[in-house]
Amino acid sequence: MIATSQTKTKNLWTNLTTIKVLKRDGRLVDFNDQKIYDALVKAEIQVNSKLTPLSAACIQSIVEQVDAEIMERFQENIKIYEIQNIVEHILLENNLYDLAESYISYRTRRDFERSKATDINFTIGKLINKDAAVVNENANKDSEVFNTKRDLTAGIVGKSIGLKMLPAHVANAHQKGEIHYHDLDYHPYTPMTNCCLIDFKSMLENGFKIGNAEVVSPKSIQTATAQMSQIIASVASSQYGGCSADRVDELLAPYAKLNYNKHIEDAKQWVDEEKWEEYAKVKTQKDVYDAMQSLEYEINTLFTSNGQTPFTSLGFGLGANWFEREIQQAILRIRITGLGSEKRTAIFPKLIFTLKKGLNLNEGDPNYDIKQLALECATKRMYPDILSYDKIVELTGSFKVPMGCRSFLQGWKDENGAKVNAGRMNLGVVTLNLPRIALEAQGNKDQFWIILAERLDLIKDALVFRIHRCKEATPSNAPILYQNGAFGKRLDRKGNVDELFHHKRATVSIGYIGLYEVATSFYGADWENNPKAKEFTFEIMKTLKAHADLWSEEYGYHFSIYGTPSESLTDRFCRLDVQKFGRMADITDKEYYTNSFHYDVRKKPTPFEKLDFEKDYPKYSSGGFIHYCEYPVLQQNPKALEAVWDYAYDRVGYLGTNTPIDHCYECDFDGDFNPTDHGFECPNCGNTNPATSDVVKRTCGYLGNPQARPMVRGRHKEISSRVKHM
Repeated sequence: MIATSQTKTKNLWTNLTTIKVLKRDGRLVDFNDQKIYDALVKAEIQVNSKLTPLSAACIQSIVEQVDAEIMERFQENIKIYEIQNIVEHILLENNLYDLAESYISYRTRRDFERSKATDINFTIGKLINKDAAVVNENANKDSEVFNTKRDLTAGIVGKSIGLKMLPAHVANAHQKGEIHYHDLDYHPYTPMTNCCLIDFKSMLENGFKIGNAEVVSPKSIQTATAQMSQIIASVASSQYGGCSADRVDELLAPYAKLNYNKHIEDAKQWVDEEKWEEYAKVKTQKDVYDAMQSLEYEINTLFTSNGQTPFTSLGFGLGANWFEREIQQAILRIRITGLGSEKRTAIFPKLIFTLKKGLNLNEGDPNYDIKQLALECATKRMYPDILSYDKIVELTGSFKVPMGCRSFLQGWKDENGAKVNAGRMNLGVVTLNLPRIALEAQGNKDQFWIILAERLDLIKDALVFRIHRCKEATPSNAPILYQNGAFGKRLDRKGNVDELFHHKRATVSIGYIGLYEVATSFYGADWENNPKAKEFTFEIMKTLKAHADLWSEEYGYHFSIYGTPSESLTDRFCRLDVQKFGRMADITDKEYYTNSFHYDVRKKPTPFEKLDFEKDYPKYSSGGFIHYCEYPVLQQNPKALEAVWDYAYDRVGYLGTNTPIDHCYECDFDGDFNPTDHGFECPNCGNTNPATSDVVKRTCGYLGNPQARPMVRGRHKEISSRVKHM
């Protein structure tokens, strides 16, 4: 039915409701002349810069003429290009030549853009010319490096082929910005998986193979961490997401004990008996520190096949014995010290420290001293993020660190009833553009729910396609994952990889962006304290989760709801929606969308206000979530951060610290550098030289060093304004 911006007019041609439109991607959808009206309004604004009551009435008349001709000529289905042809000739019959030219130009431009997306030569030309949309997709990939350039080139080919492999309606929705099919440069061209929890325990205990080397179980903590770094490099080159080591202090403690036992034997030869234990502990303490320092350096100097440092997370904090405590302290002290002679902040691995009542949360707990060290580290290096043990168990059904930056597995038991976390994985993400649905609904909630249901059907098709494509892999495609233990169970060369995916062992995720903007479109920009508005956002989340649960039962894979890491997606969706809807106050005019369920940080909430606002959303988004709080410089006030950590414990499961940690080596300033058009500037001395400064910002769940990356220069103001919303 035709609509103006103020009212909706009842469609006079009631029998048009029986007509279906055959889209280019093969879908049959209900005829809706509102879309014709909207397209002509855009064309009119393009010609005359505004829509007047007279021109609106003229357009409405044109649409009614189109309706009449369709009703006369078609009884059932009509192809989309037939509608467009009818619109064009009626415009010409009415002597509306400028409007016709604008309308035809718009349709031609849309067709041209679709073709360019799968034109490899066109996109490679953009790479050669360093188009920001191509080279700026990832803040931790340096596009100046040869192997990164090669990966970007391969990614262009993979993305172009991938779009053609996708179901046509999924590819079309991705290109239009209704959904985002993540990691198209890798998948579906290759049947790669996304992120995972590596089964380090099994691999270290039972040995594994990388390349031509048969690796046996390590006999020291130094060898164990060296093997971990090799496993991480190989895994990261065989998938496209993050990889995590869960409970690394407990994982490595047995190998530290081997060092201790060796030092005891040495002590028996060289020192008095009463000093054996002291001698062995001092030596082992040094071994632990050196091993963990080597792991830190090795991860930061590794490059995967795609030219970037592996996106790695280390979880720790639950170990209580002497060896586990030493490993925890070494991890934190090494991070506090920094990398190299200039003591720069390490970007990887991401550190995730677990708080637990009775262990380290409160003064008097046996590991409370390590919590204090973690607080010092977070004030100086932004990591570690923290997990609240009891809340993670409540939200996800068992305790484990996220895979990568925020993707959580749910509790799962094998056929023997044993709980399994390590060796499990995610099969990929498709993200829903929620603000687009709200803008299309034009304030009509009934229409919002109708469009949401249609988009969820689309998401389902996309995710089921991801699953089927992943199942087409063979163990020989990625031996480290399927044959050598990273994914737990070891398959033979011709085994069925679906053994590691089905029965809900693997997750596949529905991402979402922009709850803030959706509520704004219906309730205004200050809706946070409006109970009706907040309940509306909960209803959206409940709807997403209900669909995911139904699909999980239908297909036997865990469909999860996932607050997307949207490094470039907050920008992409909003940019496409500006093109479609224009600049809408507090929605598209910001030039980014707020990720997932996050509070609008432009309103500068206190950490406590932000946590209270966000705390009830993750139970509907247990497949992926993270909370951030913004702080001033905290290095002299770790107790302030501890107050937030303690407040968060019973409220949220996963919390990151966002505090200024930039450092100037010329004047020794610590704090927040000012973003400029060409880089970052020390506010104290004006230094803009990346070689004599260390600028670190959060980018999604990870840290990034935008000052050091040529591919992001010129985007510093944009990065500085958007990272808080990811």
